Amino acid sequence: MAKKELDILLKATKICKSFGNFVANQNIDISIAKGQIHALLGENGAGKSTLVKIFYGVLQPDSGSIEINNQKISITSPNIARKNGIGMVFQHFSLFPALTVAENILIALDNKIKFKKVVDEISKLSKEWKLFVDPLKLVSELSVGEKQRVEIIRCLMQNPSLLIMDEPTSVLTPQEIKNLFKILKKLASSGCSILYISHKLEEIIELADEVTILKSGKSIASIDAKKTTTNFLAETMVGKKITELKKAIRSKSKKIAFEVKNLDKLKDHEFGISLRNINLQVNYGEILGVAGIAGNGQVELMEILSGEINSKDNDQILLEKIPIGKTNINERRKLGIETIPEERTFHATVPNLTLSENTFLTYFFKYSNTKSWITNLLNNPQNSLDESKKIVKNNDVRCPETNPLASQLSGGNLQKFILGRSLANNPKVAIFSQPTWGVDIGAATAIRQKLLDLSQSGKAVILISQDLEEIFELSDKICVINEGVLSEIFDVRDITATDVGLLMGGKNRKNQKMDPIK
Repeated sequence: MAKKELDILLKATKICKSFGNFVANQNIDISIAKGQIHALLGENGAGKSTLVKIFYGVLQPDSGSIEINNQKISITSPNIARKNGIGMVFQHFSLFPALTVAENILIALDNKIKFKKVVDEISKLSKEWKLFVDPLKLVSELSVGEKQRVEIIRCLMQNPSLLIMDEPTSVLTPQEIKNLFKILKKLASSGCSILYISHKLEEIIELADEVTILKSGKSIASIDAKKTTTNFLAETMVGKKITELKKAIRSKSKKIAFEVKNLDKLKDHEFGISLRNINLQVNYGEILGVAGIAGNGQVELMEILSGEINSKDNDQILLEKIPIGKTNINERRKLGIETIPEERTFHATVPNLTLSENTFLTYFFKYSNTKSWITNLLNNPQNSLDESKKIVKNNDVRCPETNPLASQLSGGNLQKFILGRSLANNPKVAIFSQPTWGVDIGAATAIRQKLLDLSQSGKAVILISQDLEEIFELSDKICVINEGVLSEIFDVRDITATDVGLLMGGKNRKNQKMDPIK
């Protein structure tokens, strides 16, 4: 869409924002036309989140100006943003599970209206925009896609002229993504502008009119999305050529490395997921991809596979036919099983500890006399510091100093450190959950190559991921988890993304001729 000065809805000029010595936004210029779908692209730490939080009033800029319809405004709170027609759907939904859809929307409205009117308005908008959702249903009973619809309806009820969407497709099936794109295009054609943040370059090419690229807190390019390529966007964003994944031809072993048999696990809390009759196996030299929408039992499955929670019977989980279901996470590490949980902060690392201290937390199990090793660490911290330096060097982890706190690293660099720490233990079996979640294309490519290299060296890998592109790019075999139930395992050559999407949504596959691997 060609932008004319009179068509500009939002214009930001020389936006600056610092946090101490860290400059998040530096003289950023961006303008968004009325009815335009404008994509915001950049690596982790490029300044995207800071910028949109400024637009939505969560943060205030140190300097610079924002105009809406050629009028300068000061957006000091989300309430002011909404009054000026700016709505935002965050990547992590802000809904109360124990309340109904209507109740969640009611408490978010600035102008309090009667409950019945809210219900009627939700029903009206649902039909008008094909955002079908029951206003009287508990949020805890909704699918992830339905929860996103609630967030969008909540914004629509405030008549936005600009809708900001942060990584909106990261939790959706392919079918839900298609429906979302239809809605966004319809919104844009009605005059509502969309500011769309995504790491998925194919989506940006398909959906957006214009792309603004941020790098190191600066706006470095504004590109017509209809006249560019994913390679050009990636290389502009990263500042160098993106190397393609190297897939070596390998002979997969028929030896079963790791398997789970007839495993059940009751949910721990009201909003958890019970696992039912879980069966899977992975051979040495292959990657088994476990696809699924967030909240369908991935967290519970990872807890069981890692040893954070034991299975009911010892022989429900086997490593090379040896029962290990009752062993804990450190005992499994000793046996050669490494795991990376979905949440990299607090779960995989302690943010206020240094990288060497975080390395020690994982490595101390290797020493038979734990007490003497702790004493050794306290008396000679150089041991784990040397280990963490190797991890940093071998995995291209970009650090602001020699031994920073984990919290000082960007998401992508922290994930590369966590992955490198696990691989340094030379595992037989590696189980990774969402390894490239929220990671930019450069770091994601590096992480995916590490997983491929691991399997190509003869190790067994289980990849739990919501990213279907990642699942198909890396996996030899695929299964899907839905409402705590695992599907059959299929060879990647015998199943399509559409088939997987249907399984993710709990529906029957279109291609009934697919044969599961026996």
